[in-house]
Amino acid sequence: MTLDKAGSELRMSTPIGFKEWQVVCDALASGRQAILLRKGGIHEGRQGFSFAHESFFLFPTRFHAIAEHVREGEVKVMPEWQPGDRICITHQVKARWAVTLTDWEKVAALESHHVYSEQTVRDRFDWEGKGMAAGSIHVALAEVRELAEPWEFPYEAKYGGCRSWVNLPQAPEGWESAARPVLERGVLDALDALRG
Repeated sequence: MTLDKAGSELRMSTPIGFKEWQVVCDALASGRQAILLRKGGIHEGRQGFSFAHESFFLFPTRFHAIAEHVREGEVKVMPEWQPGDRICITHQVKARWAVTLTDWEKVAALESHHVYSEQTVRDRFDWEGKGMAAGSIHVALAEVRELAEPWEFPYEAKYGGCRSWVNLPQAPEGWESAARPVLERGVLDALDALRG
């Protein structure tokens, strides 16, 4: 992913997937969730997690998904994807902004904009490791767009593991022009105030 010299046009040479629980992908897809909260996983590398990509596809995962981790939505306890299973990508995200919050009160104030349980967010906030200090969490405002047609491809072992970002196959031709926003721009503009 690169920005042109003016910094205004995003080009994605390799489509990127952001792995997130299916229940959270569903919440983002329906507009019930507008932000992403992430600390990182064991395979994030020495630097730890960051919102390193401005534009990415939601890659639904069942890894670590437990009903107690969310306040709403249906969690189907199923084994993680296996090679050959069909992955269905239905939504793309542009991160309007991303920040690292270190004030728990500011993090707690975001509750109405996500479906994670308070304990899940607190656990992530307090966790330390992989380049991240305790008492911090990454937050991004997600501008979600629904693809006109679901994009399916077979799951491969390279998509596995406790990592946030994965390289995807070539995206369908013309997906971007046909995608439609989940939330109106005015709603997203109002949410810009969450940046802290």
